[in-house]
Amino acid sequence: MNAPRPQGRLFLVPTPLDFGCTEQAPITHVLPEASLASAAGIRHWVCENAKTTRAFLKRVGETHPLIAPLPEQTITELPRHVHKKGDHQSGFDGKPLLAAALQGHDVGLISEAGMPAVADPGSSVVRAAHDLGITVVPLVGPVSLLLALAASGLNGQNFAFVGYLPQDAAERGARLKQLESLALKTGQTQLWIETPYRNAAMLSGLLQSLQANTRLAIASGLTLASAHIQSHTMAQWKKGLKGPDGHTPAVYAIGP
Repeated sequence: MNAPRPQGRLFLVPTPLDFGCTEQAPITHVLPEASLASAAGIRHWVCENAKTTRAFLKRVGETHPLIAPLPEQTITELPRHVHKKGDHQSGFDGKPLLAAALQGHDVGLISEAGMPAVADPGSSVVRAAHDLGITVVPLVGPVSLLLALAASGLNGQNFAFVGYLPQDAAERGARLKQLESLALKTGQTQLWIETPYRNAAMLSGLLQSLQANTRLAIASGLTLASAHIQSHTMAQWKKGLKGPDGHTPAVYAIGP
């Protein structure tokens, strides 16, 4: 009698941070050899976007032969409502997406940029893997939040990521003041992210809402040659310092 095939594992596969940027970093500059080799050996994927997953695998294949050609890779997108409502508010059950792992195949979880399940969808799949007894293997790669925090000069011992801020100007201003109050009271750095086309509105809101001595750090284009990282008090920002452009996602952080 043949022994049962062991379960596969769930690999959390980080991707370069240059999604949506006109410039791309060489993939070997931002992902270590072991992560690239692991990604090349996976043919079953759960992803945020199938098109960008194929683009990532094409880049991986330029340095590490893929276990299967792109047309033979199994790529399954997370449902759209998981993107909009989040893994923990949508009630999504990720267990069906791990059928291949239960059959003995490794599965890769991937987002469009950075580490899946961190500021991106996917935690429901990770939770499902734990519930099914599937080993979870996080691979090494860039995480924009941590890179921005490390480069900010703000408190890296106590920090919170708060996702996206409201789009409405009045609501955004109120939220900024709330976060500033928390940061000044506790010393806890507050981090959030913003899409490129709202960078100008975000900086305008910050200039209007925050106190002069509050420190604001903005990081964009991380891991690229064109990376732009600034950390100044609001008094300094108000002297006309330029923020990120309208083409690159940015990470914002405030604190005392």
